[in-house]
Amino acid sequence: MTRERFKQYAWALLYYNLVVIFWGAYVRASFSGDGCGAHWPLCSGEATTIDEKIRKTVEFLHRVTSGLCLIGVILLVIWAFKAFPVGHRVRKAATLSIIFTFSEALLGAALVLFKWVAHNKSMFRAVATSAHLANTFTLLAFLTLTAWCASGGYLPRFRGQGIAAKLLLGALVGVTLLGITGALSALGDMLYPSTSVIAGMKQDFAPTASYLLKLRPLHPAVAVLVSLYVGGIASVVGKSRPGKYVVQFKRYLMWIFTAQLVVGFVNLMIHAPVYMQLIHLVIADALWISLVLLTAAALASEGIEVETDKVQMGLATA
Repeated sequence: MTRERFKQYAWALLYYNLVVIFWGAYVRASFSGDGCGAHWPLCSGEATTIDEKIRKTVEFLHRVTSGLCLIGVILLVIWAFKAFPVGHRVRKAATLSIIFTFSEALLGAALVLFKWVAHNKSMFRAVATSAHLANTFTLLAFLTLTAWCASGGYLPRFRGQGIAAKLLLGALVGVTLLGITGALSALGDMLYPSTSVIAGMKQDFAPTASYLLKLRPLHPAVAVLVSLYVGGIASVVGKSRPGKYVVQFKRYLMWIFTAQLVVGFVNLMIHAPVYMQLIHLVIADALWISLVLLTAAALASEGIEVETDKVQMGLATA
């Protein structure tokens, strides 16, 4: 169990988590969240019709992939403690990864056990969905940092880093809020579908509109504001911390953000079909990972620039 193999495993586990997240979004979009009934972690719901059987299969597959993810992160932590010395940054990142993996499972269980799935329109579902999204982003951040540190990078340090740290922290918070409003918007699109942009706007601003419909216009507004902010701080950080990987991850971040805005606009124009929601989510996760990597490279805890050759090797083999 060499460090080289650990590094490859850490990157692979991060990518696998993206698959789990993708399938979880499909569970929501296909109204399959109640496919196993109010049972967790077992899938004991009765299915009598073809539709019920399909939804049960979709939900069961999500539980299987999520369970494998939990096992994978447990192995990640055990391996990290065997391969790296006490106090090593890889151990710290891996430990935080397992903590947020467990909280991710608990939030998923709450959605099922309290029946905040399928056609449920309660405020509790919106709150749980927002918490789930924030937890998912945090989990992805620590899995990313585990792989990054195993490749020779360092954890970000926010203290004593000047304006760059404040700007990047604001970007992390802003993109998280953007993700939350996106999750609520997707929930509104799913529960209250519209046939056109005009019809959707009438739904959103109707006096009797659901709280989800009233929140739906918030997402495109936040997207514009956050994109302007992230574009601005990426330029500032790139100039103040002109390391090789800062420049590289800044470039990735801007490309992905541009793609996300384009996909978001198209999604709005064609009334958010399931496949576009899933594409939008995948790009959002890629955006988040690139921002985490930019933050880690710019605010390296043991120097502005990371161990270039090691990180290069890690990203190339991931």
